[in-house]
Amino acid sequence: MKDPKDCTSIDEIREGIDAIDKQVIDLLGERFLYVKEIVRFKKSEEDVIARKRYDHVFEVRRKWAEERGIDPDVVESIYKTLIHYFIEEQKKMLKLK
Repeated sequence: MKDPKDCTSIDEIREGIDAIDKQVIDLLGERFLYVKEIVRFKKSEEDVIARKRYDHVFEVRRKWAEERGIDPDVVESIYKTLIHYFIEEQKKMLKLK
């Protein structure tokens, strides 16, 4: 994959974007493996929601977004969707839903 500044066409840029999106989705799949395994250590809906951890995740991801020049509100929105999905999956696994 070329560095974005070295791309000479829109197709090369799109190839780079597609390659990165594939990596992002692969990493989300890997993250989900951890999400599923953590259920072994949770017993209740309160454990699944883990409010303190939930708040901490958003705080840190917002900081990381700012460091990369990305709007932290957008990153928070993406993570809220992702984490709410993972919470619902954990509830199903624990038969809380």
